[in-house]
Amino acid sequence: MKLKLTTLLLSIISINLSFSQEVGEGVIPITHNVELINKKGTFFQEKGGSSSIDSTFIYSVDTLSLPLFDDFSKNRIQQYNADFSDPGVTSTLYYKLTDLSNNPLSKDTTYTTQQTFRKTFDINTSTATITNFPGKSIKVGDLSNYPVDYQSTTVYPAYFIFDTVGVTDTPDTIWVVGPDIVQDSARVFFAHVMDPSKYWIDDDAYHNYRFAKDPWSIGVMTFDGIDSKGYPYQMGTALSGFADYLTSKPIDLSGNLPADSLYITFLYQKQGLGDAPESTDSLILEFYDVTAQEWRWQWSTNGGAVSEFKVAQVPINNMAYFTNAFQFRFKNYGGLSGALDHFHLDYVKVRTFSGYQDTLIEDFAMSYPIISLLKDYTSVPWDHYKNNPSGKMSTEVPLTVRNSYLNGGANITSAGGGKIEIKYNGALEGAVNLNGQVIANYNPPTQTIPDYQPRTTYYSKHDVSSYQFDPTKAGTQQTFDIITSVSVPVGSNYLPNDTTYSTQYFGNYYAYDDGSAELAYGPQGTQSQLAIRYTPYEADSIIGAYIHFVPTVNDVTNKLFQLTIWADNGGKPGTILYQDNPLFLRQPSYGYGMNSFVSYFTKDTVKVPVSGTFYIGWKQIDALRLGVGLDQNTDKHQNTYFSVDNGATWEQSQIKGSVMIRPIFSTALDAELGIQSTIAASTPLVIYPNPSTGKFYIQTNENQPIGDIFVYSMMGELLLTTSTNEIDLSNHPDGIYFVKTSTNLSKTYKVVKSK
Repeated sequence: MKLKLTTLLLSIISINLSFSQEVGEGVIPITHNVELINKKGTFFQEKGGSSSIDSTFIYSVDTLSLPLFDDFSKNRIQQYNADFSDPGVTSTLYYKLTDLSNNPLSKDTTYTTQQTFRKTFDINTSTATITNFPGKSIKVGDLSNYPVDYQSTTVYPAYFIFDTVGVTDTPDTIWVVGPDIVQDSARVFFAHVMDPSKYWIDDDAYHNYRFAKDPWSIGVMTFDGIDSKGYPYQMGTALSGFADYLTSKPIDLSGNLPADSLYITFLYQKQGLGDAPESTDSLILEFYDVTAQEWRWQWSTNGGAVSEFKVAQVPINNMAYFTNAFQFRFKNYGGLSGALDHFHLDYVKVRTFSGYQDTLIEDFAMSYPIISLLKDYTSVPWDHYKNNPSGKMSTEVPLTVRNSYLNGGANITSAGGGKIEIKYNGALEGAVNLNGQVIANYNPPTQTIPDYQPRTTYYSKHDVSSYQFDPTKAGTQQTFDIITSVSVPVGSNYLPNDTTYSTQYFGNYYAYDDGSAELAYGPQGTQSQLAIRYTPYEADSIIGAYIHFVPTVNDVTNKLFQLTIWADNGGKPGTILYQDNPLFLRQPSYGYGMNSFVSYFTKDTVKVPVSGTFYIGWKQIDALRLGVGLDQNTDKHQNTYFSVDNGATWEQSQIKGSVMIRPIFSTALDAELGIQSTIAASTPLVIYPNPSTGKFYIQTNENQPIGDIFVYSMMGELLLTTSTNEIDLSNHPDGIYFVKTSTNLSKTYKVVKSK
């Protein structure tokens, strides 16, 4: 079995797909998988930017034996990372031009496919004679693909000769400019990979733990319109076609197998947490006929709205497949322009002595990893936590488990259930037991036996407040490992699915999300505003926001917005604490990779003090939805507010999920990140927002007292005196005002009040 790896040249073109343009909040599909873009590797080297196969690696893979079982709890896609110098690596040099006996022509060979000739002019008779050069048959190989395809081609000398008879001269030779037949070569390397723990030879489909809805275990393979590098198969198209492939390694079925004894079984789901495939879209299973050298259809399902995972069982009973090189593959048909038309695959099994009555799966498993042990947030600044650790652990950590046994429930007792272990640098810090009856939703007296019912998913919430992350640990940021295990001692339970691994990170920001986006969110309408509510553990200063913009069907990187921070006003955004100057506008930028948040710092990294609840987001200039990431694995939509009338009224979001905007706080981590505050000795205070509609706030250097503040009109009239950090000019007309302080009367600051 030979496997060729190729690259895809992407041509970025304008996108014409149309989605709802109604004013208000909404979501749209994403077009790029930024995690895959970050992970993309160089499978082979090639000549700088050329399409030559020179330096390509061609891999052969090992053959598997039955049974084959993949629950996708791990990534079992074969990796290809051979090096030229590895033992066993061979190579072949292919020439573009050979004679008809396959012998390479000399390295300086040049021909053309156009007819060339010799032209002779006789000055005595004033006549010209043209004699065509005879053609020559050679073989021309296509060095852009492997295997190299050679075609017999008639070629001619790459020049013309012009001669004059009757005078003494030398015939003129005119060479063809840019001849189309030129000798070239490409060296191809060959390597064999052998890893029985890897089942799949291609990586088009996306292995993940988040896109499916209530999967039966950890991990699925997702099919959509994004390739293995994270880009759309065809940017900007409205067309559909075949997109992702998941192809098995060769499997040895050459043994004597009784009829109706071999099945491939699997689970599939439409949409999940992604985009619903249309009825014309499909997920397809094919078998490879080695003798005929063609793929044959075996099973398919069309698109539709999300539902539970369904079971499919397909017999392998055609004798053409009982060879030592049987293969099967899944592929999807759908939109080619992005993360569209999702199908999800799980629990693929091929084994002998199975039948349609096969129970398929006997497993008790967790569906998702634990995201956070903190109350309300997935991450907070380490400074904030260590100063205020009391009461910050969650009493409602969500847990989703699935009992997939078909016959009989899995018994659980109050003494068992599960455990969450917390480790720091590999050492156990503590653990929290998970009550089995809570996991099983045991509710006496309606239930007499605390059993998990067959083929049932269970949702529960657990109190972990008995544990506390150690606040005495030194450092500006911390990471703790979280190992969650839930199991029942029954049947053939597949133990790897009973444990999940995640991390709890403390840095310099607050977050509701898990770091991954399934959809793009935002308000739509000219001067729409988006605000995310946060209540920090302690009073501090904000210096900006991490924002995870995701590519959508509309490229918004040329659109403008103003980073904005609001105070709280009765549970909704109120007074503007900071807003970018209209002359200092921002543009969305797409980062790549997990946690691909782009930093948007305040102007001159000014510190904006907040105490209690505040809101952070933007005021957009254009009507088009900007497309910030929406994490659907966490749901904090009650903290999302939007306005479509320039902040006059605010509405709470009705779309479930967590918007991926994270406020950055000025912490001890500033020095490590190279963040410099502009509030220095030479600048004793900063007044913001400026301009303002009436209220201004003052941020001072902590080492320089401010004293009394004096506000003057342009005519020099003293209008007010205050000793607080707020200047209220709401009752004064729009215009320019001057500010001085009692500690530095020689320094004058200008503020502008405007609507």
